[in-house]
Amino acid sequence: MAGIDVGDSLYKVFLASVGAVATTAEKSQKVVDEFVKRGELTVEQGRALNTELTRKAKESFDAAVGNASDAALKSKLQGMTPEERVAYAAKVAEMSAAIEAEAAKEKAEDVFNTAEEKAADVADAVADAVDDAVEADDVE
Repeated sequence: MAGIDVGDSLYKVFLASVGAVATTAEKSQKVVDEFVKRGELTVEQGRALNTELTRKAKESFDAAVGNASDAALKSKLQGMTPEERVAYAAKVAEMSAAIEAEAAKEKAEDVFNTAEEKAADVADAVADAVDDAVEADDVE
């Protein structure tokens, strides 16, 4: 089990999936174009059909990559000792927490920036109102 390079295997599966999706999309486009040329489909029907075929190919690709990722991860975990699996799970949890913390920080910064902009708008409105009041008082 130690001789298997999981990353390389996953990379090869990914490349094969990309190639399959690209080939499927190209072939489906050629078939649709041929039907349109023969008048068996309108251009609009051809576009709709090609869009649907491309969507299905993408779904197949996503499923294949997801399954390959799961298989690669399972293979990696099976090659580890129980202690290594626990350490790996802790590392994944730590990474996940860091990602969540970064997302929360970005959200908080967005909220702060929005509040700061609104406060600046209110301050400008108050300053304008004071200026208008002073000008009106000077006119009298």
